[in-house]
Amino acid sequence: LPRIKLNVMCQIVGLNVCMSGSALSCEECLIIHPSCAWCAQEKFGSARTLMSRCDLRQNLQKRGCEAHHMESPSSSTTVVKSEPLSSKGSGPTQYDVIQIMPQKISLSLRPGDQTSFKVQVRQVEDYPVDLYYLMDLSLSMKDDLDTIRNLGTKLADEMRKLTSNFRLGFGSFVDKNMSPFSYTARKYQDNPCNGYKLFPSCVPSFGFRHLLSLTDKVDRFNEEVQKQMVSRNRDAPEGGFDAILQAAVCKERIGWRKEAFHLLVFATDDVPHLALDGKLGGLVQPHDGECHMNEKNEYSGSTNMDYPSLALLGEKLAANNIYLIFAVTKRLYVIYKSIRSKVELTVWDQPEDLSLSFTATCQDGQPLPGLRKCADLKIGDTVSFDVSIDARGCPAPGTQQSFTIKPVGFKDRLEVSVDYRCACGCTDQTQANSTHCSSIGQYTCGICRCDPGYLGARCECQEGEAGSMYLSACRQAEGMQICGGRGECSCNQCLCYESEFGKIYGTFCECDDFSCARHKGILCSGHGECHCGECKCHAGYIGDNCNCSTDTSSCVSDDGQICSGRGSCACGRCQCTEPGAFGDTCEKCPTCPDACGTKRECIECRLFSSGRLSDNQTCQRLCKDEIITVETLKTDDPNAVLCLYKTENECVMKFTYSEHANGMSVLTALKEPECGAAPDAMTVLLAVVGSILLVGIVLLAIWKLVITVHDRREFARFQSARSRARYEMASNPLYKQPISNDYVETDFSMYSKSYNGAAH
Repeated sequence: LPRIKLNVMCQIVGLNVCMSGSALSCEECLIIHPSCAWCAQEKFGSARTLMSRCDLRQNLQKRGCEAHHMESPSSSTTVVKSEPLSSKGSGPTQYDVIQIMPQKISLSLRPGDQTSFKVQVRQVEDYPVDLYYLMDLSLSMKDDLDTIRNLGTKLADEMRKLTSNFRLGFGSFVDKNMSPFSYTARKYQDNPCNGYKLFPSCVPSFGFRHLLSLTDKVDRFNEEVQKQMVSRNRDAPEGGFDAILQAAVCKERIGWRKEAFHLLVFATDDVPHLALDGKLGGLVQPHDGECHMNEKNEYSGSTNMDYPSLALLGEKLAANNIYLIFAVTKRLYVIYKSIRSKVELTVWDQPEDLSLSFTATCQDGQPLPGLRKCADLKIGDTVSFDVSIDARGCPAPGTQQSFTIKPVGFKDRLEVSVDYRCACGCTDQTQANSTHCSSIGQYTCGICRCDPGYLGARCECQEGEAGSMYLSACRQAEGMQICGGRGECSCNQCLCYESEFGKIYGTFCECDDFSCARHKGILCSGHGECHCGECKCHAGYIGDNCNCSTDTSSCVSDDGQICSGRGSCACGRCQCTEPGAFGDTCEKCPTCPDACGTKRECIECRLFSSGRLSDNQTCQRLCKDEIITVETLKTDDPNAVLCLYKTENECVMKFTYSEHANGMSVLTALKEPECGAAPDAMTVLLAVVGSILLVGIVLLAIWKLVITVHDRREFARFQSARSRARYEMASNPLYKQPISNDYVETDFSMYSKSYNGAAH
């Protein structure tokens, strides 16, 4: 790939870097660029120039150089040891567990010629675990001591969910037993709590005490914890770093197994003392990083050496493959599971002249350039990393170097040995005082190296000779200055002047190593070499002035994506393409469609310790925004985005997301999700019964109303008809009032009497 790029560059720019004129020997040619080759053939090229032997390989072939006379070594990789990855950690083969492949390789590097190799890593199932519990026994930890009386049983039960091979150890610490860190007066020697009313009795102060070596007998752990009593020191900080370092480096005393995963749990309620704090007590000797445990398993250097520095502590923990966990007990299982869910490669003892770059291929199968870690893995998953490496220069002949690649926290490692291909094979046939060189020079790799005072392709001239016959050979073209005005012509060749700015060279002194593009006043940005007006960039940099880095690690956001998936990485900086996105890794974007979704996970883990990011380390790494909790959420801010989501309990959580002018992302969230109150059963029953009664009453009222209206209409119709009937009877001329029966009978009797009288 580098050769293809070079050919394209040469065609576009018109520059053949191999022919720049800087190579006066085969070795110098090889170091110019990996695409350059040297022709050692005796009869080759023009007699007036030496530089024509250094050219692109295809150009040398076209000019008649035979393949076996070409010197053009390339970088190569040889796998020395590659045993297959293991699938299980415990069992009869636990001492031979292999979690990285290959285990040993050898590299032969030509400067600038990049080579690569693949590394596979697998976290095997049921891997042995050693856990050493280191506890602060200062007086403020009294309540905590009471709560861990049965800690061993709880830890074992939790950890056996992940491994069947688990061991526990226990140690404690307080602080240096000297002033001003502890009470040292005579009355406090046996009881530092003397006169302290709240807790009048405690044990003498001590630095670090190893109490139980790693064991699978959980009961012994519980027994040791039961025996412990708190002590009392004077100042708030504790001597925890002394204890951590001793627990890390005293491997035999603690009982760390080489084949196990090492966890060191550090339990304290206050900050530890740091390096240089010991000067307060007159301790000026820095910590030496060694084990200092006496026959009583106590730290004997507590009152002789200063506290260890953070750098020393990190170095010793890494060297002994120990994970340090600042955590409470109930979260330990989750933290260990989180640690085991990721793989990260580290490089140890990397030589300064080597450049390494990584490309991770995790579970999704997508290559991630610039990354050397994978997360969200399950135990047993296999991930791979492509490692590209090249050398920036050549060390002294015969130099061999090495470095190590290892996953963080693993005992497994890949050992890499390196040798350099900077020499030409043709130098083995060097001829001294060769007839090819007029017997006054060495003949090597097709050219003469003349003795002092002689010049020419065959050492045929002496310095100082000049003549018109030689001058034409020192002009690049007719009418141009001799040697470009930057040198003198001597014996068919240009002798270039010296310059205070750098080196002038070339067949016609047309090149130099100082007339190249600069960045901020620095030639080739300090990341390349100037060759004949063009910057030859070191590995990892491109551009006219080599100011553009190809490394994408600075563009990787906290979630592992390049520019948060909202832009592209150019010259080591993110160029955000998503509208509204900004920030060093385009991580800020209140108006992006996924803004509420990404911030929701941080609200869940930070406020409620729930959700996908609920383990402490992941949450702290990914969620660094300021979160403000309020009772009532204001939603009238035009610069804030309102986000809502439904919780597992069917409640609604609300928060706003905004970006302040100082660049800080701020999340303002309700203290608790909004939830409807659960109804009372009796209330529901009464409400249902009341509703039924109410509906019944309403229906009866409606029915009564309808009947009443109907009856009134019918009565009104009856009354109307009756009134009409009375009117008709009163106004009818044919109508006569009827006579009652009594009247008729009286008249009839009268008539009867009259009739009877007449008859008589």
